Amino acid sequence: MGPKSVGETDEFLVPQFVRPGVYSSDRDRIVLAAVVFAVLFSQLLLYPGIATLVEVLGADTTDGASATGALDASMWFLVAEFIGYVAFVGLWGVASDLTGRRTPLIVAGALAGAIGYAVLAFVPTIGSIPFEGVLALRVFQGAMTIGAFSLTITMLMDLDGGHGRNMGAAGIAIGLGAALGAPIGGQLTELAAVAPLVVAAALLVVVGGLVTLVGDRAPDSRPSLRALLEGVKRRPTLSVPYAFGFVDRMTAGFFALVGTLYFQATFGVDAATTGLLLACFFAPFALLQYPMGALSDRAGRTAPIVVGSICYGFGILAVGVAPTVATAALAMVAVGVLGALVAPATMALVTDIADESERGLAMAGFNLAGSLGFLGGFLIGGGVAGRYGYDLAFLAVGGLEIAIALLAVPAFLRLSIGVPEGIDGDPDA
Repeated sequence: MGPKSVGETDEFLVPQFVRPGVYSSDRDRIVLAAVVFAVLFSQLLLYPGIATLVEVLGADTTDGASATGALDASMWFLVAEFIGYVAFVGLWGVASDLTGRRTPLIVAGALAGAIGYAVLAFVPTIGSIPFEGVLALRVFQGAMTIGAFSLTITMLMDLDGGHGRNMGAAGIAIGLGAALGAPIGGQLTELAAVAPLVVAAALLVVVGGLVTLVGDRAPDSRPSLRALLEGVKRRPTLSVPYAFGFVDRMTAGFFALVGTLYFQATFGVDAATTGLLLACFFAPFALLQYPMGALSDRAGRTAPIVVGSICYGFGILAVGVAPTVATAALAMVAVGVLGALVAPATMALVTDIADESERGLAMAGFNLAGSLGFLGGFLIGGGVAGRYGYDLAFLAVGGLEIAIALLAVPAFLRLSIGVPEGIDGDPDA
């Protein structure tokens, strides 16, 4: 007997297969992946030169002041964006599911986000905006940008072709955006501290136009708000990918802030070299997303998520004890490979569980968990590093990744229903 359809709630733990003759549009997948890439690329442009940028934007980075040094100012600048993410991602998802439209909302979010980046770029020329005002602008920019990001991934969920493949396309776009954004952002910072902001604003304008090239495949059914919320509530198994999404994004936030400052403080490298070190993680993370997503369609989600997360946690610990730049770079590569194993399977798990009429809200929930994870990476990582040092910070974040995976094992084993013999249950396939 073949596997059940992906709409059934327990199917997410076993391999998913694409029926012969059913294919999603390769063109649409490429375009949507390009949109996801542009949004993440824009975000990561700011990270390697974050300490310089916040000083130019008016943060007081002197010890003993209200912002106690570059670490605190950088942390709050990054946190402000994710406050916008957390506050608005659910609203974007609900609006999309209730209206049955994705494209116009993505255009609106992208263009408003571009305005946010552009205004931030002009702050040094204005000169009268306090850093608290800069943080408020950052919250607005994050609130708008998350709409474009989350709903574009939802459009990928709407495509045919296998959930692992579609989420692999999203993952490779996320990884490439981060992998290229970090080193290029470092180079742009060498030209001017606000240059990453200007480029980010221009790219989001491009996003607003690019997404209109793709047909809107949102389901015709438009549930009421009550029905939508109750439908998602009836799927408690969504908490499994949400938990992994939280901790995985927490590690990304940790590297974005604490890892950046750690590399510069420990090895004495500049922003450009820091960007290259971050790229050692994001390059393999990006390039392996699609094949790893396809692998999870055939091998199931359990092994990539659970085993991959445990190994990923140990990889983070290895980065923290690396004695040289070269060994740290090698450890970052290993972490990137393991991250590529986990990420697409986790996102595909959301698609497997959620009903098609609830995908916008379900993916919003995943991105909410991820945004909270990023915040945790900034706050927990930055707080522990600032008070107890980098060694304990790496131990805390890497250990939490391992702990979440171990705690989730009983849930996977309890809900697993086995492995189909072949495509659509055909043992000869």
